[in-house]
Amino acid sequence: MNERSSVAELAETLRREVERYPEGRKLPASRALMERHQVSPVTVSRAIAVLVAEGLVVSRPGAGVFRAAAFAAAPAAPAAPPARSGDLSWQEIALSADSGPRDLFADPVLATLRVPPPDVIDLNSGYPHSSLLPERLLATALARAGRRPGAWDRPPVDGLTELRGWFARDIGGHGGPIGAGDVLITSGGQGGLTVAMRSLAALGSPVLVESPTYSGILAVVRAAGLRPVPVPVDADGVRTDLLADAFAATRARVFVCQPLFQNPTGAVLSPGRREEVLRIARAAGAFVVEDDFARLLVHADAPALPRPLAADDRDGVVVHLRSLTKAASPNLRIGALTARGPALARLRATQVVDSFFVPRPLQEATLELVADPGWARHLRTLGAELRDRRTAAVAALHRELPGLLDHHRPGGYHLWLRLPDGTDDGALTAAARRAGVQITPGRPYHAAEPPAPHLRLSYAAADSAAQVAEGVHRLRLAYEETTG
Repeated sequence: MNERSSVAELAETLRREVERYPEGRKLPASRALMERHQVSPVTVSRAIAVLVAEGLVVSRPGAGVFRAAAFAAAPAAPAAPPARSGDLSWQEIALSADSGPRDLFADPVLATLRVPPPDVIDLNSGYPHSSLLPERLLATALARAGRRPGAWDRPPVDGLTELRGWFARDIGGHGGPIGAGDVLITSGGQGGLTVAMRSLAALGSPVLVESPTYSGILAVVRAAGLRPVPVPVDADGVRTDLLADAFAATRARVFVCQPLFQNPTGAVLSPGRREEVLRIARAAGAFVVEDDFARLLVHADAPALPRPLAADDRDGVVVHLRSLTKAASPNLRIGALTARGPALARLRATQVVDSFFVPRPLQEATLELVADPGWARHLRTLGAELRDRRTAAVAALHRELPGLLDHHRPGGYHLWLRLPDGTDDGALTAAARRAGVQITPGRPYHAAEPPAPHLRLSYAAADSAAQVAEGVHRLRLAYEETTG
């Protein structure tokens, strides 16, 4: 059972018990509640917090938790008539002077962040289920961070030197081309992408992107006033023959790619193409923005990972982006951009103007987290759990929907399903929702018209391998409804 449902069940049980207590009666101690209900200290604490928020109990530090006194409700005042809105139509004219409605850019990103109702299986989100996240490690790291000397002082604008050094070693290796002075701490991966796009490309200019690619990349590019130009991807990553043509045709100065477990295809850039990407970009006088989002989501059965492109770049071509958010928590909005030379100065200037700096307590907590021996154990556990969910998803797809899955790699959190020509992926997504499973249509992952209909299926957000298999079964029902 996951932590969230345990909290709700314990809160409901305690709610019924408290109703039988006289006012001021003390509830059993936390340890007694843990033993009686077989739950963790975190679950007890959160359930009590629910009752405190409802006004049923009061917590007195050092004394315990007591049933709150009942107060007679004052007679309700007559409801005031709703205030009439003013005329808001003027806003359409004021906003039309902008580059266009921003909700068109944000819709695909909002879709990936949408939390489904409890009866709907989530095969959409890119964030691992809460049971796969190191909540106790995070709680301990936050507590220790708050006690660090200077934890609430203003941090350096580039980020804490110790944290920058950790990212430099983790990305480039010991003695590699990246040092702490080449790292800028950012507010998560999406924040880092925004800083990179607004820093490296001139307003209105083309930016080369993989096709298909993460819809959040397309949203950032368009919101920055840039024009995404697609370069096709196959099983070995971006097609470098077409990449060279795209640079020549557009004179673009930025190429955004995900060489490892690409979203949504799962492709890993082949060794020969790695060298070609760097050579082609260097010849074009362009930057490669390497979004290394999935390195910490490698599965337990994966072979050794290729090094980041940045680890083999001596000329400052690669601007590397790394984030801890997916492997740690959606709320740990910590990432890092690495660059060298004037590019780093440009990145820094953009971030300082936009947001000053990343909050120091969050950086301190990150240092505590990655220094804890439990962090490495958590990553191994996460890799095993993702492997099991992927195995369940692949087996269920071969059983329920044979022929939709072409290939997959042991890493990341998603599978890319090729639908028969003529299938409406939007209609299938809606039908799947009615059948009780949330998935992602393929259309938003393309900068131009897609060559074929697809679905992206994520297996990280489900609470178990069995739930992944059940989600695929529900998807089959929706598929049959849609295709007849």
